[in-house]
Parts: sequence; structure tokens; C-alpha cells
Amino acid sequence: MLQARKRLLWVSLVLFFLFCLLIAQFFKIQIIEGEKWAKAARSQHQLVVIEPFKRGLFYSNAAIKQGHPETSQPFVIDIPKFHLYIDPSVIPLSCREDVAQSLSQFLSLNKEGKSKLRGQFERKTRSRKLATWLDRELVDSIQDWWFHYARSKKIARNALFFVKDYQRSYPFGKLLGPLLHTVREDKDPVTHQSIPTGGLELIFDRMLQGKEGKRLILRSPRHPLETGKILAEPEDGADVYLTINHYLQAIAEEEIYKAVTSSNAKGGWAILMEPHTGEIWALAQYPWFEPAEYRKYFNDPKMAEHTKVKALTDPFEPASTMKPISMAIALKANQELKKMGKKPIFSPLEKIATTSGSFPGRNKPIHDTRSHKYLNMYLGLQKSSNIYVSRLIQRVIDTLGEKWYRDTLQNVFGFGLKTGIELPSESPGVLPTPGKLHPNGKMEWSTPTPFSIAFGHNILTNSVQMLRSYAIFANGGFDVRPTLVRKIVRTKRDGGKEVVLDNTESEKVKQPTRLLEPEIVQEVVKAMKYVTKPGGTAPRGDISGYTEAGKTATSEKIVNGTYSKKDHISTFIGFAPLNEPRFVLLIAVDEPEFKFIPGLGKNQHGGNCCAPAFREIGLRTLQYLGVEPDDPYGYPVGDPRRNEDKADWIQEAKALKELYKQWNE
Repeated sequence: MLQARKRLLWVSLVLFFLFCLLIAQFFKIQIIEGEKWAKAARSQHQLVVIEPFKRGLFYSNAAIKQGHPETSQPFVIDIPKFHLYIDPSVIPLSCREDVAQSLSQFLSLNKEGKSKLRGQFERKTRSRKLATWLDRELVDSIQDWWFHYARSKKIARNALFFVKDYQRSYPFGKLLGPLLHTVREDKDPVTHQSIPTGGLELIFDRMLQGKEGKRLILRSPRHPLETGKILAEPEDGADVYLTINHYLQAIAEEEIYKAVTSSNAKGGWAILMEPHTGEIWALAQYPWFEPAEYRKYFNDPKMAEHTKVKALTDPFEPASTMKPISMAIALKANQELKKMGKKPIFSPLEKIATTSGSFPGRNKPIHDTRSHKYLNMYLGLQKSSNIYVSRLIQRVIDTLGEKWYRDTLQNVFGFGLKTGIELPSESPGVLPTPGKLHPNGKMEWSTPTPFSIAFGHNILTNSVQMLRSYAIFANGGFDVRPTLVRKIVRTKRDGGKEVVLDNTESEKVKQPTRLLEPEIVQEVVKAMKYVTKPGGTAPRGDISGYTEAGKTATSEKIVNGTYSKKDHISTFIGFAPLNEPRFVLLIAVDEPEFKFIPGLGKNQHGGNCCAPAFREIGLRTLQYLGVEPDDPYGYPVGDPRRNEDKADWIQEAKALKELYKQWNE
């Protein structure tokens, strides 16, 4: 009896000890290691899926026409796409070959693609990506097949699932491609943010970025992936409202294409800007860049050139488009000398000898394309005389000095400085500085330098800098800053709008700084009016029915360290109508074919390869804006509307022609 009690006691003690061990193990698993095992359980039955956000969009300037309501016309949109995933761990070995074969057919994979896809089924993971950027129609087809197949094989239907994402799409195709650029298909693996390739996508990347959301979903046959709890709502990126108008952009791209192809050139670009606000209405370039095909461009060094905005990245010598600026500086010098109680250096009507091209410090004389004995300011610009403008700047240097001249070039016209337009890789150009060494070891500025700058040599500018300079003439002498952005707006979760940036605010467009006095502007614009009239260098730039002013240039490119006689960049810059200019427009054609066109002259001259594009873009822009013709008699010869006695500036051009004959024949 006693022995039986002892045995019972030992059994009780053993059981109690085992129970204590069980309690200790339970405490360890549930309390000490509770989070560890809970995490393991959640990983088996739960999955946190990223809820995608929409990247901010770019919108056209649809409010450009007065009286028209502003509509939201996007240049780029985000369309929903889907990525295909599988959970290999719950797909039976016996079914993997069938599933892989069926998916390969849906995805139209080749032999290599099929092999790669089949290999994903052997990965020891709960989530494996098989395909990306699938459209809704294909997703529906795969799901219809899969749900039936999974049910018949008793496989959890969420063993195959889709994750939603957004992909950039371009409703206007190539339109505005170099400015917009795009984003890469592969995203940042850590932040899941898109990776811009350049352009506006890069400049405004921080604002365009959104914030991803999170959704908790269950892994079980009873709870398909579509059910789940939203842990965090996604936040879309801010939208950028551009100054670019899609209609005017299409016009500019069409006409620059014609200009480049008709002159058999390497390429070209056109920039259309409102001269008072600096809003860029169009910036077209050919050959163009198609964002949707970005891989093709970046994988080919030659095609990669087309992804740059050459109006900003490729500076060039402005050549004769510099001459109106030189005249304005000479007129400004007159005013400075008047303040000092000194005589002016010249008068616009003054008869100045232009036979000799000899200038201090030059081994070779300056030449004109045609010899002239005497010219005044109007003839000097109409005939595009290098010698005339150099004589003016020589007088500026002799009276006010080199520093005053260079400071005016920089502080008034912005040469040597970036415009600050919202695009990457802008070149500031090159404005020589007295006393500064060039990388080749020579001084940037020497005695003859200002005489060369006078007619656009020994200085490099980008096209937006030149456009801004002419906008100062068009707007009456005021400062203007080129811009591509009207406003940036972020949409809140509740649907409200938050304006992040507003360049249309009245205080930002009021009271601009005056850079040139009205008298200077009037004289220079008067001289530029002769350029598109008979006797000028660009009669093909005359906009029928409207008044305009402008200037041509044909700049020799530097090839192998010397000026090429066959390779040029040709330009025309002008604005219209003159009483109230609505736009200033630059046309540039890169390397037009070097040839002579019977009845027209040299193909490479800006008056032949660029001026017609100015005329067409200008006319179509004015018609789109609803601007009434201000020169109702100014039409080409043979047009019944033409009346030389009443047409703008025709009689003045005839009088100037007679004056030229008196002085030079």
C-alpha cells in the first residue's frame, strides 16, 4: 500500500513537472517569442500589397485664347496597368507545367521567355513577378481561365494574382517629347517612385511624386486577394499646368518639320513666346523624340541627340541677329552721354562710311556680303552690314569703354547668364570677359573683340537667350523671364485643390523692370520693319495682312577649329503685330544644305530656310488667337487685296531704296 502511494506520488510529480514545462514553453512561445511567431503566421496568411498612386500630369495652356473657358487637356496621362504574380508555394508540382504553359500562351512568349517563366515556379518564395504592364483586357482573359482551372484543381485562386500600377501614356504621341521626356518602366526598388529620363519629368520630379498606399489581403482559398483592408490611402502627385498650348505646339512642330526637310537640313527648332509674360507657347524640335520609345533613343548615341532641347543645350554664334542689339546699345550710349553732358556718338539718320572694314587690333578687315559706301541705321540693318554695326560699337568703346559695353550686354540682354527656364542642362553661352583666360591659354577679350561681338561673332548664346532679347523690343523695353509653367496644383484626398506654385498671380506679372527706354525700342523696331519688306533680307518672312519686325542670321559653324563655309546655323527672330505684339518667335535651322536656289538665292541664308517658317507659324498663331489683321492691304504681289499705297511700310521701303541709290550708286 505504501509502495503504491509512493508510485502515485512520483507519477504526480512527473506529470506536474511536465505540466510546468508545457506552461513554460507556452509562455516562451506566446509571450517571449509571440511577435516572432505571429509574424510567421501573418506571412503565411496575410500579404501587404502596395496601393499605387498616380504620378502628377502635365496640362496644356488651354486658357491662351481670351474669352475661352480653361479646359484640362493633358499632354501625358497615367493609365492603369497590371503586374502578374504567382505564389509558387501553393501551386502543386503536378500543375506547374500546365500553368506555365498556359500563361506563356497568354503572354505570347518565345522559347526563351517560356523557359524563364517556368523557372519562376521553382523559387522558394510566396510572391514572384512573372509579367509587367499588362492591360485590363489581357488580365480579364487570364483571370477567367485561372479561376476555372484553380477550382477544378482545388488550388487557392489567389496563388495567381495581379498588382495594379500606372504607366505613362501620351495622347499626342511625339508632341512636346524633348521637353516632357518620360519615366523608365522600372521603378526605384526602395521608394517605388518612377525614375525620370530628363526634361520636365526630371525638373519637377519631387512635386510629381505621389505617396503609395498599403492594403492588407488574406492568403486563403476562402479569402481572395480582392478582399482586404486599406492600411494607408495612396496620394497622387501634383499636376503641372504648362504655358505650352497643344494647338500651337502642333503648328510649330508641323512647320519646323517642313523647314528642315525642305532645306535638307540636319535639324531645327522653333520657340514661340508671349513677350510680356515670358510664357513659352510652343517649343518644337525636329528630329523629334518620342517618349514612349525612349529605350530606342537612349540605346543609340546618334538618336540620343534628339532627346536634348537644343534651343537650350547647344549655344551658337548669333551672327546677324545680334545687330539690332548692337544698335540698341549704341542708342543707349547716346542717352548715357547726354546725362553726362556730352555729345551723342551717332544719329540713326547719320550717313556713315562703310567702305573700309579695318578696325583696331584686327589683322584682317571686316567684310560685308556686299560692298556699301554709306549707310544709316535703317539701311545698316536692312542690308545686314557687319561694318556698320562695328563702327557703332567702336564709337561706344571710344566713349564709354569696354566695361560699360560688356556690362550692358550682360545686365540688359542677359548674355553669359542662364535664363532660368524650367529645363535641365541650359547652357549660359559665352560672353568674353576682359582679363580672363580662355582654356586655350589666350585672353577671352582683346582689342578687336567688341567689333566682332557687334555682328554676333566671338559670343555664344542659346536660343532662349536670343528670344528673350527680342522680347525686350517687342514688349516696349521691359525685362521678361521665359517660363514653361503657369501653376502647379495638388489635389487633396477630399477633392480640394492646393496651389503649390502660381506664376499667373497678378503681383508676379506687374511692374516689370524697364531695361530700354521707349525711344530706343521705337528706333530699333523701326529698323527691323525694313527686313521683311522689299530690299530686306527676309521678304519671305512677311506675314500677309499683319505687321511684323525681325532679323535674319546665317552663322558659320566651327568645324575642326575653323569657320566652315558650308556648315551653318541659320535663324530668324521676329514678332507681330507691331502695335501690340502677341508673340515673339525664333526659327533655327541647323546645317541647311549649302546650295543656290534660282530666283531665291543661297538656301542656307536665314531669309530662305527660316523666314518662311516664321511667316507660317506667325500667321496660323494670329488666326488661332483671333487677332484681326492690322495691315489689310499688305498682301503679296498678285493678290487683289494688295495696295502698295496703303500697305504698311511699303512706301517707307521704297524711300529707303532711293536713299540707298543716292549714297551708293
